[in-house]
Amino acid sequence: MKFRARFVKWLTLTLFFSFVAPAAYAGASSPDIAIFWTVKIDSDVSPYVVPKLNVTMVPLRVISENIGAAVGWNQRTKTVTIRKANAVIMLTNGQTYALVNGSRLPLPASVQDRNGRIMVPLRFVGEQLGLDVVWNQKAKTITLRSGGASPSVPGGGGGDKGLKGAWISTVFNLDWPSAGSYGNTERQKAEFAALLDELQEMGLNAVFVQVRPAGDALYPSALVPWSKFLTGTQGKAPDYDPLAFMIGEAHKRGMEFHAWFNPFRASTDANIGALAPNHAARLHPDWIVESGGKLYLNPGIPEVRRHIVDAIMEVVNGYEIDGVHLDDYFYPSSGDFPDEAAFKAYNPEGLEPGDWRRSNINAFVKQLGESIHAAKPDVEFGISPFGVWRNRSVDPTGSDTKASVTAYDNMYADVRTWIRNEWIDYVAPQIYWSLSFANARYDKLVDWWAQEVRGTDVKLYIGHSPYKLGTNEAGWQSAQEIVRQLEYNKRYSEVKGDLFFSAKDLRSNPLGVADALREYYLGDE
Repeated sequence: MKFRARFVKWLTLTLFFSFVAPAAYAGASSPDIAIFWTVKIDSDVSPYVVPKLNVTMVPLRVISENIGAAVGWNQRTKTVTIRKANAVIMLTNGQTYALVNGSRLPLPASVQDRNGRIMVPLRFVGEQLGLDVVWNQKAKTITLRSGGASPSVPGGGGGDKGLKGAWISTVFNLDWPSAGSYGNTERQKAEFAALLDELQEMGLNAVFVQVRPAGDALYPSALVPWSKFLTGTQGKAPDYDPLAFMIGEAHKRGMEFHAWFNPFRASTDANIGALAPNHAARLHPDWIVESGGKLYLNPGIPEVRRHIVDAIMEVVNGYEIDGVHLDDYFYPSSGDFPDEAAFKAYNPEGLEPGDWRRSNINAFVKQLGESIHAAKPDVEFGISPFGVWRNRSVDPTGSDTKASVTAYDNMYADVRTWIRNEWIDYVAPQIYWSLSFANARYDKLVDWWAQEVRGTDVKLYIGHSPYKLGTNEAGWQSAQEIVRQLEYNKRYSEVKGDLFFSAKDLRSNPLGVADALREYYLGDE
C-alpha cells in the first residue's frame, strides 16, 4: 500500500511533573503528574515513570481523546491497537516489542494494566504517530508537536521484508463472512476486523479477499449480481459496501488489499433457477458450459472474456485496491467441457483444441493486464496457478514431478507465456505439497518456479497449504513443515513473499502453526 503524507494542525500536549527521584514512583501511579490539554484532563489513574527505564506511561485515554487516534483493546489477547493517519500500532501486555504497520520494533516498556486502566509508553506511541517528543529538563515537561511531516514508521504491505499474505475465501462462507451473519452488517464488520487483527498478530501484512466467488460480486456492480454469501440470496443487496469497508480496514492496519477474482466460474452448482435475474447464466445462456455439475463461463467466446475484464475493471477504477488477483479457475481440471460450438466459431487459425484453449486464456490474461496497467499502473496484477506447470516426463523443460494434473495440460494455463511476456506482475504458484512428498516435492517446485521468473520483472510469491496440517499426507504432521518451507524460500532472491490458504486454517492454529508463524516472522526482527 502506498501512503501519502497527511498534513495536520500543530498541537501541543504538555505533561507537567512535580519531579522526584524515579524510585519514589516504584512503578505505581503518582498524583504528582498531571496531563493538560487546554484544560486539565482528569483520570483516576495518573501517569507514572517506570523505574530505571525512565519511560513515562500514560492512560490509553490520553492517546484517544487528545492525540486523536482511534484505539482498541482486545481483552482476549491483551493487545492495544492504535490507529492514526498512516500508522497502526499494536502493543501486547508482556511483550517487549510492538507491531508498527506489521513490522516489529523494540518497545521500551510493555503495556500495563493499572487499576483497570491500560497504560502505554508515551514517547514510543507519540513518535510512531509522527509527533516530535521534546523533554524540557528545566521545566520538567514533555511536549508533543505534530506538523507536516509524515510519521517515520515502517510502510504497509510487502515492502523490503516481503509480502506475507493470506487468502480469504468467501465462497461457501469459508473464511468470511460467516453464514450466521447473513444480513447483519455490524456482525460482518466485526468478524472481518477480528480476522485482520489475528492475521496481523501472526506477522502477515496482506490479504487476498475473494470478491467474485461465482460470477457475482461483494460490491455494487452494474454488470453482475450481489453474492449470495452476504445475505443468503444472490442479488439481494446488503446495506453497506463490503468491499469499501474491507479495503478501509486493511489500509488502517497498514496491510495490502488484493481483490481476488474467480474469472470463469459461473456457479458452484448447475441450478440456474437459483441465480439472480441479472446473472450471466440467465442473461446469456449461450455463454455457459456445464461441467462436473457446475456452470462455467466459456473462455472461448470473446464476449465472455470482455465481460469478465469489464467486471474486474469496475473494481480497479472504483476502489483503492493494491492488486488484482486471479486463482486457477480457467478451464476445469477434470471432466468433459463441451465447448465444440465455440471451437468451431472462434478458431480462425485452425488450432488444435488444447492450443486453442490456451490461446483463449492467454488472450484474456493479456487483455486484463493491459487494461489494469493502463488505468492504474501501480495496481499489481498476479495469478496463482496450480503448482505444477508440466511434468518433465511430458516436457523436458518441466519440473521433476509426477503430478496427475498440471496447469498447462489440464487447466490450459500457459503460465510460462504470461511470465516471459510480463503480462503479469507476479506469479503465486500453489505449491501445496511437503518437502517429503515424492511425486511433487516442495523444494523441487520452488527450484523450478524460481528459474522460470529469473531474468524477468515478474515476482514470485509462494502459495502454502496450512490446511493440510494434521492430515495423513506425507510431511504434514508438524507445523515446522511450513517453517522449513519458508526457510527454503530464502535460497532464492526471486521469492518475494508467502501466501497461505486459507485464513481459517491459520486462525484455527492446527499443530500450532499460528504460533510458529508469529515466532518466525516477528521473533528475530
